[in-house]
Amino acid sequence: MRSRGDATYLVGLRLVPAAVTGDAYPFNLPAVRTLDLRFRRPVTFFVGENGTGKSTVIEALAELCGYPASGGGRNELGSNHGPEPEAALTTALRPAFRKRPRDGYFFRAEFQAHFAELLDRRKRDPGFGGDPYARYGGNSLSVQSHGEAFLAVLQERIGTGLYLLDEPEAALSPQRQLVLLAHMSRLVETGGSQFVIATHSPILLTFPGAEILSFDGDSIRAVALEDTAHFQITKGILSAPDRYWKHLRGDPQDDG
Repeated sequence: MRSRGDATYLVGLRLVPAAVTGDAYPFNLPAVRTLDLRFRRPVTFFVGENGTGKSTVIEALAELCGYPASGGGRNELGSNHGPEPEAALTTALRPAFRKRPRDGYFFRAEFQAHFAELLDRRKRDPGFGGDPYARYGGNSLSVQSHGEAFLAVLQERIGTGLYLLDEPEAALSPQRQLVLLAHMSRLVETGGSQFVIATHSPILLTFPGAEILSFDGDSIRAVALEDTAHFQITKGILSAPDRYWKHLRGDPQDDG
């Protein structure tokens, strides 16, 4: 029997070696070559340096869950609102579900402008039934600031279901990141929501009980918050900025 602290929907994701097509990208990434994940908690974070495969994996996972690679929910399948119609890794991965979610969404930060324009086109289309803004706060995302539009989607569209977020902090201030965390916490408490999030934000990584999976190194491994570079660098530079800036400028080190 599942406890409230377990993953609600997605419980595994693995690479099928027979489906690997050559050794070019993305199959040349160490994290991809050995990919065999277990999702144990309602919130899982992907962390790692740029280029380690976090977004590549979460993009493929979105397609496997029935969401468009460019971002959105099932209603956006086939809308072609982003420059990437499909994920390169999708056919080589196999997900495992405890049960399939009825709803979900893939929030892809880099393509949110494309998504906002899709909603605006729907509003202008006399053949589109209903209000395309209804699930996103009631207003066009294009007339809001970048951060306001991000938060409108994250707060209004995310509810009960499986939600994949790729760098949701990209346009959010630290205060708005806390608002997102509070919203996620309320949803996780109900037992009906699960999140998989690729992030560089040490603020988001503080979510209580979340599992953090690092893509740095030769294989993906679980790490503690305090062991992530995100936490260590942020804590270090905020507590001793002068020391960090001496290093960044290449200043001579004090003998004392």
